[in-house]
This record gives sequence, structure tokens and C-alpha cells, in this order.
Amino acid sequence: MSLSAKGLRLAGWGLAALLLAAPWLAMQVTDEVAWSPWDFALFAAMLGGAGLMLELAAMRTRDLAYRAGAALAVGAAFLMIWASLAVGIVGSEDDPINLAYPGVVALGLAGAVVARFRAQGMTAAMTVAALALAGVATLALLTGRGGSLRAVLEILVANGLFAALLAASALLFRLAVRRGG
Repeated sequence: MSLSAKGLRLAGWGLAALLLAAPWLAMQVTDEVAWSPWDFALFAAMLGGAGLMLELAAMRTRDLAYRAGAALAVGAAFLMIWASLAVGIVGSEDDPINLAYPGVVALGLAGAVVARFRAQGMTAAMTVAALALAGVATLALLTGRGGSLRAVLEILVANGLFAALLAASALLFRLAVRRGG
């Protein structure tokens, strides 16, 4: 492992530690932030899981397209779960449809496992996950969660953004296939 790779790993895990410390520091200066031990444990598990997935991708190949595809997929999954738990992507965090987002992540992960994390299978897994997000948005709109124009736009933009990140990930994995990565 090169010095720059070690530095990048150290910076990544350092960033994760800072992100975990940020709510604790905020709790020291304001009552607006009130995390429970459960909140810290869940966030630590999410950060650790994301970090480990990125470590595995880096060990899997030196192909930059594959690594970038993995980083986009992991980042999208992390943000999707975080947003759905914290404030809700559709409506409030208490709306049951927000449980679909960890389901989309699980679907993508299951596809990746079935594909043994090979680039060609990862292309398919990320494409399926992106399409599943379109299905979640459609379900949300068909069940009346887009009661106002603003709500409709929020659903379309949020799901569109996450779907675009997963689609971009799929394209990067496809590039890795073409390059033999």
C-alpha cells in the first residue's frame, strides 16, 4: 500500500470520527441537538459500515472507475438511510414509506453479494436499485403523499437525486467492465 493510499484511508476514518463527534460537540453548546446513546450507536454503525464497504472496494481492484462507482453507491446509500431516519424523504420520518429506502439499499447490497462484487453484476445491481427508487417515488405519489405541488416536487427531486447517483454508479461500474476492472 502506498503512502498516499495510507493517507487517504487515515483521512477517511478521521472524517468518520469527526462526523461522529460533531453531534456530541453540538450537544455541548445547544439544546437543539439531543442525541441518545442509540442515535450515536446507529450513526457509528452506519459510518463503520460505509467505511468498511469502501475499504473492501479499494481492496477489490485498483480500477478507479470501480472505486468511484463504489464510492457513489456507498455515499448514496448512506445519505438515503440517514435522511429517511432523520427527517424522512417522504413526509416525516414517521411515514412508513420511508422504510422503503433501507429496503432499496438492501436490494442493491443483495445484488452486489449475488454478483460477488464483480463490476458487471454491480452494474446490474445499481441499475435495479435506481429503478427501485423510481418505484418508491411512484408509490408515494399514487398513495397521495404528494398532496401539494411542493410535496410532489420534493418526492421527485429527492428520489431523482438518489436514483441519479445510483445510475452514475452503474455507469462507472460499466466503464470498469469495459476496462477489465
